[in-house]
Amino acid sequence: MKFKFTLFCGLAFTLAANAQTNVANVSKNNVNNLQQAKAVPTAAIQQTSFPADALVLKEAEFDFGKIPQGKPVTHVFEFTNTSSVPFSLDNVQASCGCTTPEWNKDVVAPGATSKITVGYNAQNEGPFAKPVSITFNGNQVKQIIIKGDVWKTPVTSAPENTSLNSLKNE
Repeated sequence: MKFKFTLFCGLAFTLAANAQTNVANVSKNNVNNLQQAKAVPTAAIQQTSFPADALVLKEAEFDFGKIPQGKPVTHVFEFTNTSSVPFSLDNVQASCGCTTPEWNKDVVAPGATSKITVGYNAQNEGPFAKPVSITFNGNQVKQIIIKGDVWKTPVTSAPENTSLNSLKNE
């Protein structure tokens, strides 16, 4: 029994020592990669970066006001590429399934405008505010918001007007 225990401890010690050696090699590789990354001139990085205000929205928020329940609504958000480099929208992501953005995936030239159409399915009663995230230039993000108030529509149609029927019979 002592032999098995000693053998097991020796095996565990060997594995632990080997793991430490591998971690040390990985750490050395990470340091070398970091030193190589620092050697890249910052001018090269600045040439590929885009200005933060490359995508300028005509409006960042739209209020639908009061809308009837069960009636989908849409709004078109316009934006302009104010940079000197063309870009395209990488993704336009809504915060929930009741909001559906549609956008053109073509490249937007410098100075050109494009549109994002955002639809909202007004099924739930009450006020709402839904953010939509726009990702462009690989990692830059802007946000637009749609909001409004959904009012409950009557379950049945309007009651019959009996006085109107009496006029029709005359």
